[in-house]
Amino acid sequence: MKTKGGIRIAIVGVGNCASALIQGIHYYGPNRHNEEVIGLMHESLGGYRPSDIEVVAAFDIDARKVGTDVSRAIFSAPNCVVKFEPNIPDSGVTVRMGAVLDGVSEHMANYDEKRSFVRADAPEPSREDVVAELRRSGAEILVNYLPVGSEKATRFYAECALEAGVGFINNIPVFIASDPEYAARFAERNVPIIGDDIKSQLGATIVHRVLTDLFAKRGVKLLHTYQLNTGGNTDFLNMKNQERLASKKTSKTEAVQAVAKARMENEDIHVGPSDYVPWQNDNKVCFIRMEGHAFGNVPMELELRLSVQDSPNSAGVAIDMIRCCKLALDSGVGGVLAAPSAYFCKHPLVQYTDDEAYKMVEEFITTHSTEAVPA
Repeated sequence: MKTKGGIRIAIVGVGNCASALIQGIHYYGPNRHNEEVIGLMHESLGGYRPSDIEVVAAFDIDARKVGTDVSRAIFSAPNCVVKFEPNIPDSGVTVRMGAVLDGVSEHMANYDEKRSFVRADAPEPSREDVVAELRRSGAEILVNYLPVGSEKATRFYAECALEAGVGFINNIPVFIASDPEYAARFAERNVPIIGDDIKSQLGATIVHRVLTDLFAKRGVKLLHTYQLNTGGNTDFLNMKNQERLASKKTSKTEAVQAVAKARMENEDIHVGPSDYVPWQNDNKVCFIRMEGHAFGNVPMELELRLSVQDSPNSAGVAIDMIRCCKLALDSGVGGVLAAPSAYFCKHPLVQYTDDEAYKMVEEFITTHSTEAVPA
């Protein structure tokens, strides 16, 4: 099947997740066409393959990445993602200094540089500078990979996307797509947005959601549940600052609450990051416990341990999000993309069960794949 052409993206935050995404673009390159593609909804989604995605602009604030070619920056400290595709040629795209704002937590200065951020001394860009770079590069979609808790910084880049007229994919738990005011503004500008807070391919939240939904459908009353996570990447180090966790905990908790048969009391559900374990690097370990009553009001318990490589676990989902966003751009569709947001994100504007969201996103792909690409 012949593809429609390229998808030009800009990335904010060249960390582990961006590294896994770019590695994946090359890993599933032209030589792998027609092979089994693990981790993606479809090898060709609406006529677009992973290798059709091209990074044309990138922003970061770390001295080891700013001024460096993207292909080398993705393997620079403090990144610790597994190298599943090490042979990546120079891209010709240099990482530019990004806006810091609240993107760096003060507590990270207390940790070794190889684990933490080293702020570059380059001048920060204005909104006009970022918009100009998006337009100069020809970017069609801006992908947000900022650290959790970057409320001001995420809104800064969302405004840049609106002004530049490029699609916005919000992978972190800052509420943009799920904010009715922002949703209305993206709709008014006819700019597509997918968000908020990416679900991994088979991560802690999606597993917890499926089990919670199963309890509801099988008639088991869920009384108490927790989800505890540990990891050693910069995401977990960043989240040691509890003040940055409010939106993350809300996002993860609501993703589970949304599929429960009845909303649980706050004291009966705990979902969120637990601790930073440096030697785990990008390995994330999740512990889920669920307590309930089954037939005859008889108690039952479920415990689960899940271990994944955190960043690659979300990269395939990001590739599918990018391709869905491109289909919307091709079709002239703007505003919140409800189906992709519900299926790919923890905190969409409207929550659906995963079965419903899966059917919706497949219908979205079919509908927009058949529409003519505007001249």
